[in-house]
Amino acid sequence: MGILRWWSGLLLAFGLVAVLRMFVPLPFANEIMIFSIYTIGCNFLLGRVGLISFGQPAYLAVGAYAAAFYFYYYGTNPYVGILLGIAAGILVSLVVGPLFVRLRSDYFALVNLALAVIIFFLMQKVLANITHGDNGLWFLTSLSSTPVLDLTRPNQFFVFALLVGFAVWAFYKYLDDTVYGACCLGTKINEDKLRFLGYDSFRIRLLAFVIANTTTALAGAMYAVYLGFVSPEITSPARAADPVVVTILGGVGTLYGPLVGAIAYTGMKDVLSKALGNWELIIGFLLVFIMLAGERGIWGTLEPRLVGLWSSLWRRRSPAEGREM
Repeated sequence: MGILRWWSGLLLAFGLVAVLRMFVPLPFANEIMIFSIYTIGCNFLLGRVGLISFGQPAYLAVGAYAAAFYFYYYGTNPYVGILLGIAAGILVSLVVGPLFVRLRSDYFALVNLALAVIIFFLMQKVLANITHGDNGLWFLTSLSSTPVLDLTRPNQFFVFALLVGFAVWAFYKYLDDTVYGACCLGTKINEDKLRFLGYDSFRIRLLAFVIANTTTALAGAMYAVYLGFVSPEITSPARAADPVVVTILGGVGTLYGPLVGAIAYTGMKDVLSKALGNWELIIGFLLVFIMLAGERGIWGTLEPRLVGLWSSLWRRRSPAEGREM
């Protein structure tokens, strides 16, 4: 019963996104899907492990540039580029993870931010001969068509992004319901008790770090395929707070928070930027209001009410089904 209810909820959420596509421009829908995949890694680190990271643009750039280098210098298959972006995310996370996850709180946040700054200047200045600096790498016309879903077509890319998003959300929901997910939450709430029970908190945080940042690299590779262009701006320190903002806006530690936060953030950015030059000010006031109201975010506030409504509808339906049997 619980599994059926969970799957129906997940299908409903992404069904609503598919319906939303009918009322919004295609670029907006694609931006929502990629941005929500980008954010879910940050949401997992902050909500489940208690690690706040301002360095997610670094891992986004790792996935994007891994795909971009492949497209610009070697091949044209979008699926291969995405797989290389994922592999690069795993590799970089395994290299820096053992050093970073030993740090906690503000030290972890700042060292990740420093990594984003380092990668930004590497791509902009140091490796300019390869990355073309601020001009970036352009490869949109060199991407080849793919069978089943042609990722060079925006409408078919949206279907692909929707399927990937569904798979990513299902995976994180599975993690939340496993012993490992409980251990991740244990490292955040009471690490001493977790160690007393015999679990290695360092390995738990390291695996969470790799999973979250590989998800971010996946989003970066998808950006590269969708835009057909990658520049150092993707890892700009000025955008370091974006995934954290969306996480708080949607609801820290909630499954659908990244999706709801991405819709709200992207929507306000597109709408408010047309009327206001400093649209970020409105986002700032909204975040202050959310934090003062209970730190649960948009989905965190709506979820108990929706769950209660869903449960009442399910209880009404169950007796009716019993009478029919």
